[in-house]
Amino acid sequence: MRRIRVLVVDDAVVVRRMVSDVLAADPQIEVVGAAANGRIALQKIVQLTPDLITLDVEMPEMDGLETIVEIRKTWATLPVIMFSTLTERGGQATLEALTRGATDYVTKPANVGSVSIAQQRIRDELIPKIKTLCAGVLASAPAPAPAGGAARALTSSIARATPVTAVPVKLTAGTSPFAPQIVAIGTSTGGPNALLEVIPKLPAQFPVPVVITQHMPPMFTRLLAERLSKLSRIPVREAAEGDVILPGTAWVAPGDHHLVLQRKDDQVVATLSQAPPENSCRPAVDVMLRSVVECYGGRALSVILTGMGQDGLRGSELVHDAGGMVLAQDEASSVVWGMPGFVARAGIAQAVLPIGDVAAAIVSRVLQTPSNPRSASPATSPAGSATGSSAVLPSVRSGATWR
Repeated sequence: MRRIRVLVVDDAVVVRRMVSDVLAADPQIEVVGAAANGRIALQKIVQLTPDLITLDVEMPEMDGLETIVEIRKTWATLPVIMFSTLTERGGQATLEALTRGATDYVTKPANVGSVSIAQQRIRDELIPKIKTLCAGVLASAPAPAPAGGAARALTSSIARATPVTAVPVKLTAGTSPFAPQIVAIGTSTGGPNALLEVIPKLPAQFPVPVVITQHMPPMFTRLLAERLSKLSRIPVREAAEGDVILPGTAWVAPGDHHLVLQRKDDQVVATLSQAPPENSCRPAVDVMLRSVVECYGGRALSVILTGMGQDGLRGSELVHDAGGMVLAQDEASSVVWGMPGFVARAGIAQAVLPIGDVAAAIVSRVLQTPSNPRSASPATSPAGSATGSSAVLPSVRSGATWR
């Protein structure tokens, strides 16, 4: 089993040294080189053939945003983790880097009090992402291929400012007693781009509310909500204490706070909790989904998109067992098929879909007419097998009815 080859790119000598030392101490990682700016990094990629790059956002000569664009022209699937400051400017630049093709990000440890604490933060946050994104390398798989052929580009259509066409629908909520009254979306690694492929496609005056938990730190979630809102037909807000959860609006859980819904009289309101992390996450998808089931019972649609780990599995099981619906993103379109993969393998997903089909699936289920509450309505071949890139999974849990 060979080690993961990492190239560290940062203009600060101290940061390059710290990151390199922490990574090199791991027996599964080899730091093959370092670069002080993007121009040097592009040369070293050719020379050193790394399996993954850590990339600073702000650098002289060629910054991280310019560099990621150039990387994607030749190396479409090479994992790139942005290493950015936890500031307004750093957050905006990181989101822009993700839309331009960066795979994930880690915030630089700042004001942590000591070098040892900063090093531990890098071990806890950066190393697990490196190992997850390079799992194939640890299994002796070939290094990432250059662009072309069947390589999956990581860049979003949103990043290229391509207009997004909303799903054409008649905006009347479904009359079935099983039609969802809320859509709850959970995601992590790769989530910002996945959300940019889903939320802007929802039609204006969408007849139910949408709640979103994306694993992100404070301020990043606000910036993500603002970006989604600018590109979408429904308003998207970072949730605040006491917000009334109304149809036609999406709420994003704020960083470092669980989003918990509570029913008060005839309204559902958002409450924010700093209860302990779940699945090592705060906000956690499972926490949000538990509260969704408490407020809406089986009238909920859980959508689990790309992400590391299994946050969202337990909550989606609760949605399923209450009589609600569950969708999961497929492996081919996921940056990391952790969260949706666990849901798919648990047999609770009504459908496993490429990211481009998720918005249409959400709309069709919200606007369903009386029929089987979990009808997936897949396109089928004459033999009855699902066609296209979506897959409809039979339930392996009791009490479900399927077509």
